[in-house]
Amino acid sequence: MGRPPTLAVVIPCHNEEVPISTVVSHARHALPGSLVVVCDNASSDRTSDVAAAAGAVVVQEPRRGKGYAVRRLFSAVEADIYVLVDGDGTYDLDAARIMVDRLVQERLDMVVGVRVARPGRGDEMRRGHRFGNWFLSWTFQTLFRLQISDTLSGYRVMSRRFVKTFPSASIGFEVETDINVHASVLGSPLAEHPSPYLQRGFGSVSKLNTLRDGWRILRRNLRLFRDARPALAFFLLGLPWLIGSAGLMAYVFDYYFSTGLVLNFPSLIAGVGCFLVFLNLWISGLVLARISRNRDEAVRLAYLSQPGQLRASAATDTRDDLDWVVTPSTPRE
Repeated sequence: MGRPPTLAVVIPCHNEEVPISTVVSHARHALPGSLVVVCDNASSDRTSDVAAAAGAVVVQEPRRGKGYAVRRLFSAVEADIYVLVDGDGTYDLDAARIMVDRLVQERLDMVVGVRVARPGRGDEMRRGHRFGNWFLSWTFQTLFRLQISDTLSGYRVMSRRFVKTFPSASIGFEVETDINVHASVLGSPLAEHPSPYLQRGFGSVSKLNTLRDGWRILRRNLRLFRDARPALAFFLLGLPWLIGSAGLMAYVFDYYFSTGLVLNFPSLIAGVGCFLVFLNLWISGLVLARISRNRDEAVRLAYLSQPGQLRASAATDTRDDLDWVVTPSTPRE
């Protein structure tokens, strides 16, 4: 029999002294035997002490920003399966076991917890956040053709090979966008699972600013689209120049075919100039597409170098040795 996979619940948080004890306790109850690690992201309260008292291992990240905290957790923690959840108590950890089971049984790289309102209760998410989440999710789906309905969810279950090949450079709340793009680049098998979005506990304050962080996430989406699909991105950027060139040249040639004269030299020069701008952008996109492909191939090779979920035994080929079964293990201190 192969060894059971190890699980780690990783929790980035900033000033979550009030809810963090409950989050850690729920994580240990929902996933017995898992390692619970809290990254204290430059908190000014007793988040670290409360998390440690609740049974979590605490690591420090002095640079402020959720992206920094997630990068610190992914680099510091070794496990076969990672459960990423926020420390504000708004995610239902009772769904974690189902999400882990789906990851293993369906051989997935990521299961996204889709936030839904609880039956008989109102939506706990603020109206501005709901609209921003819908708009940014729609933007991401349009740009990257990856059907994730809740692209900003901070509730994820991920495989080791996915986490350890994640080349994140994000700083703040746009880290979820980076995770989504990583899945898009790899073509990773993934799924979604509905999870009730819970009310934030008394004394816990949201760190997300709808306008400021929404703009940062949108800007990150556009930059990642430029990097991941440069040929299309630069073609779209040059399209207004091509349309302008076509309009100017149509005006010049229409006059020429009517009179046999070329008198609109400024329009002719402007039309040729617009076309050259478009041509330069288009060629730049093609060159960057080749560079992007080389980078994607390097990430893919790094991904394939990590152990997969199916491990064949040299002694036997029975399904017991091929299946990766989740079973509780002895808690680690």
